[in-house]
Amino acid sequence: MYREKLVSAPDTDGDAWEVRQGTRREEGVHVSPRLAASGQNFLRAALIVNTRSHLGEPMFALARDLLKEAKVPLGAAYALRDPARLRETVREALLEGHDLIVLGGGDGSVSSIVDLLAGSDAVLGLLPVGTANDFARTLEIPFDLRDACDTIAHGKVIDVDLGLAGENYYVNVASVGLGTEVIENLSPRLKRATGTLAYPIAAIRAYANHLPFSAMLTFPDGDHEPVTLDGLLQVAIGNGRFYGGGLIVSPDSNIHDKALDVYAIAQGRGWDLAGVVRHLKTGEFVGNPCVRFWRTSRVSIETSPVLPINLDGELVSRTPKPFSVAPDALKVLVPESFNCVRHDEVSAARELVLSR
Repeated sequence: MYREKLVSAPDTDGDAWEVRQGTRREEGVHVSPRLAASGQNFLRAALIVNTRSHLGEPMFALARDLLKEAKVPLGAAYALRDPARLRETVREALLEGHDLIVLGGGDGSVSSIVDLLAGSDAVLGLLPVGTANDFARTLEIPFDLRDACDTIAHGKVIDVDLGLAGENYYVNVASVGLGTEVIENLSPRLKRATGTLAYPIAAIRAYANHLPFSAMLTFPDGDHEPVTLDGLLQVAIGNGRFYGGGLIVSPDSNIHDKALDVYAIAQGRGWDLAGVVRHLKTGEFVGNPCVRFWRTSRVSIETSPVLPINLDGELVSRTPKPFSVAPDALKVLVPESFNCVRHDEVSAARELVLSR
């Protein structure tokens, strides 16, 4: 691990960095009152970059310099070659009093440390230097490093939901079935060599060897009837909007609606699956005949056989498992223009699904 202390305290020359925030609740988006109510600025920021992520190593020095130029009060900067050190580094930064964690990495990096930030006053700033960067895509954080650093310097703090698989937090999607098999075929070497093309390549390999499974879904809040399904390809539980390098969970999914979007895809006939694949980029596949879809705040899933669970690209646990949503659990910096409106009316695609 390369560790560099930049400054021991924020600048005191009167040109301290500020994050522009409001105390208003925008339609569907909770703008955090954390700093706006007190008029304080961030005291210390820690830059932590997973240099094993897709673009992490060449971006570390540039990100450090851009943040310093923008008067972000960096107290420490860490370039981590071993992703296993990420959690302990974030924990150390929080214990040292850093109230802004600027994380350079992908979805796996975010998911691995989000439980350290959940429910706290610490804020996450994200530099998307991973492969898929679906969490950044959901929050409209620019992929260009200069623009992402500008979001850190001039963005606003909002509260977003987190998903829970048992006691494990996640930001995008949890899945069993084909999604976990894709991860098993998604080597770091493939990701470095092909970027986002690694996902469809791994998916083709996984599908060729997939064995259908059965699942029983129960809904503790009683908002849906229990269901047992056979011959499944995948079951997914979405918290955010994007996954798999730009695929959409469902037409109306977002990360601040206090709900999970759950779907189950059956092995199906060839033309049905072709229709699913054709609409993965829009989320409209949930209306396909071989797909079942539910919206809920809690669901428990059992499978036969027992299967590993993929959380944001990492194999973390196994079935059976309860899933739930943790509303407004994470504070994160987003662009000032971010205003993902909560839909008050059900879309035509979802209305079709729920009427079945």
